[in-house]
Amino acid sequence: MSVNTQQKPMLTLAWRGLFVIIGAFITAYGLEAVLIPNNVSDGGVTGLSIVGSQLSGLPLGILIAVLNIPFVFLGYKQIGKSFAIKSVIGIASLAIGTALMHHVPTIIKGDTLLVTVVGGIIIGFGMGLALRNGGALDGIDMLAVLLSRKLPFGTSDLILFLNLFVFIVVSTVFGLQGAILSGIAYFIASKVIHIVEEGLSGSKTFQIITREPEKMVETIRDRLGRSATYNLAQGGYSNEPIKVINCVINRLEESKMKEIIYEIDKHAFVTVYDVAEVRGGNFKKNDIH
Repeated sequence: MSVNTQQKPMLTLAWRGLFVIIGAFITAYGLEAVLIPNNVSDGGVTGLSIVGSQLSGLPLGILIAVLNIPFVFLGYKQIGKSFAIKSVIGIASLAIGTALMHHVPTIIKGDTLLVTVVGGIIIGFGMGLALRNGGALDGIDMLAVLLSRKLPFGTSDLILFLNLFVFIVVSTVFGLQGAILSGIAYFIASKVIHIVEEGLSGSKTFQIITREPEKMVETIRDRLGRSATYNLAQGGYSNEPIKVINCVINRLEESKMKEIIYEIDKHAFVTVYDVAEVRGGNFKKNDIH
């Protein structure tokens, strides 16, 4: 039986909500089975909630839910209803998950390096899965998005800045070593979040200015199977017309692309940009020759 067009958006929404919940429970497991038993915290509102739980004895889940309320409200007013709803689902699932997993066995004890790496990977994967499906598990991320619209700073810079204050607070409970380990774990988690959001391969745009644009494009097409476009420009110094090549490639093809460019024109001017998402056209993995 086929699914009609009205049901498809609802099914998509349900699937995304399910993955947000799964991401929240994975994050909860990383906190309760790895980080918290070893006196290592997370960043953001979750980190503040962990500190509050240690000081007050209140359940971690309750503090996560309560402290995130103002940030969810801001997200609803400034970002949108869908994002706010998914974030409520994610934060509620994280709160429930930490309560259910509070007594799970600790999988790593004592080895500080292993604790930060494994803990960072687990919570990063969980948070990345939630973000990839349109929800957030931490209010600090929402606040950073809102502040980036008002201030001349990027979202990632603001997240780092806000978390510096969080880790200062963490140091009052877990000590300086615990705060440093928490910062390392958070850094690893942020990198894993980036990978989960973009995928392992990701994409990059190469912008190339070369003396042999036609040969460059032909070689890229023959050996990478990638098409390219030209932008017509004019040199600011020479005042000569220039063909600027633009080509989007899979991240796994980056080294081969650089090899081709150097082979054809080792003096070519090249700029490379990360691409958040690629849609449409004939963009798929091709054989590299």
